Amino acid sequence: MEKLLRVNMSDLEVRSEELPDEYSLLGGRAMTSTIVAAEVPPTAHALSERNKLVFAPGILTGTTAPSSGRLSVGAKSPLTGTIKESNAGGISAQKLASLGIRALVVEGQPAEKGFYVLVVSAEGAKLEPAGALAGLGCYELNTRLWEKYGTGAGIMCIGPAGEAGMPNAGVSTNDRENHPGRYAGRGGLGAVMGSKGLKAIVLVCDKTFEAPVADKESFKEAQKLLSKAILEHPVTAQALPAFGTAVLINILNEAGGLPTNNFSSGRFDDAAKTGGEAMAELCKTRGGKGKMGHGCHPGCIIRCSNIIPDEKGEVACAPLEYESSWALGANCGIGVLDTIARLNYLCNDVGLDTIETGVTIGVLMEAGLLPFGDGDGAIALLDKEVRNATPLGRIVGAGAEVTGRVFGVVRVPTVKGQGMPAYDPRAVKGIGVTYATSTMGADHTAGYSVTSNILKVGGFVDPLKAEGQVDLARNLQIATAFVDASGLCLFTAFPLLDIDYALPAVADMYAARLGRPYTVADAIEAGKEVLRKERKFNEAAGFTKAHDRLPDFMKYEKLAPHDVVFDVTDEELDSVYNF
Repeated sequence: MEKLLRVNMSDLEVRSEELPDEYSLLGGRAMTSTIVAAEVPPTAHALSERNKLVFAPGILTGTTAPSSGRLSVGAKSPLTGTIKESNAGGISAQKLASLGIRALVVEGQPAEKGFYVLVVSAEGAKLEPAGALAGLGCYELNTRLWEKYGTGAGIMCIGPAGEAGMPNAGVSTNDRENHPGRYAGRGGLGAVMGSKGLKAIVLVCDKTFEAPVADKESFKEAQKLLSKAILEHPVTAQALPAFGTAVLINILNEAGGLPTNNFSSGRFDDAAKTGGEAMAELCKTRGGKGKMGHGCHPGCIIRCSNIIPDEKGEVACAPLEYESSWALGANCGIGVLDTIARLNYLCNDVGLDTIETGVTIGVLMEAGLLPFGDGDGAIALLDKEVRNATPLGRIVGAGAEVTGRVFGVVRVPTVKGQGMPAYDPRAVKGIGVTYATSTMGADHTAGYSVTSNILKVGGFVDPLKAEGQVDLARNLQIATAFVDASGLCLFTAFPLLDIDYALPAVADMYAARLGRPYTVADAIEAGKEVLRKERKFNEAAGFTKAHDRLPDFMKYEKLAPHDVVFDVTDEELDSVYNF
């Protein structure tokens, strides 16, 4: 019997509830957004006791479905003020599902300030005082927790940034080697976890694929089809395993859409030094623990992750993804891979989202606090200022928009308070529509229009023209909401968009897992329903269509090398949710 686990931090009690019938079809983002929308007052302060933090594996997580180990973390965001779902890999989601937990809900706040560790196993769940674990960075914390609770435990935790309530703090999850680099990073949910007095959640479970499946034979047949599609598509079968997500660095640079020096250009001279090909060469020449083609969770057949080695072959950072390499690299004018890896390591340890951090440092550099390209200065900013929660560190930890206000910067690339990811919306206009209209602020994963704009997956829509971008972003946001609910990796979208039997196979897996009919039409409607709930929450929180806009400078400042501006009209943006 699957269940909800409720953790009340006010009375320090944990209780288990049967899964309500109305939640029987929900997993991942569908579950987190449903619970947040139903139980959190939209006008609540995100760091108050009235907010709730929800962890949910996808419907297919904990099964043998390929690349299905994704975790959704949801709450009201302290960074944006909107509803938020942040998605992570690692081993924790599969352990939650194997323990029969469809959602773990953290509510309330301790009467006295302090931190706790929640330990969950098949025998039950209990809260223990964090003691000396409070204040630790995520690397040392994970090491100590494995020493105490056993190698292989799933860990979801926060670093000093989360403890300090910084709105850019993320929630770390570990991989099979116990690297704490798989992050539910966006939206400041680590600060929400810190506000609950929860330092870590430890999942003591040696099972991985124990989620219940009603019709195992039918599930197996559908699973084979999705695996076949993933292993046939050139992106998921070749590019991502060989070069990781950072294969996009050179692709976006060539397309003129790689934001450079705080979104002042679409090309970076040192892009080739920071991309996936350079990472692969580094792993080859340095050897040791360096590795491309690393899977972030058991059962991943895409294996887009990596372990970046230092000069001695030891782990410098794991992983270093496209968004992180760009944010801490090109956007800050930093072209040294070792420096970028160090910055990524510090973000993982202190507990910050790498995207928001890189965008924030870019704004600081524009303000003149550091010159573009100053890697040592950026390292000191994270390791000294943020780690020790100095006034400057707290400003950086509050994100790009707050930093821009404090230092009087006009060119601040944010939407609804969240920094833009690694695609300039003037040169990749479909992603610009997604940034503007996403329910969660500037979020590339909400509707990854790069598929058709740049990679020509699922058709082609010219990235430099406004035509067709609204329909593209709308359809991808609907599809993504379903994928996020399923627990599948977002990169399964490549075969789902290009191979005709792939999406029906996912619907068939749903049907077999749940023991009831489920069609592609049901999947599309499920995606729409998630977006409706999120949109309704945001409207009640005070958001209107006027918030679905990009920064003004992107409408008049031409982006080199194509000399383009963002020219999708407000009327077109307002039509995205016409479904």
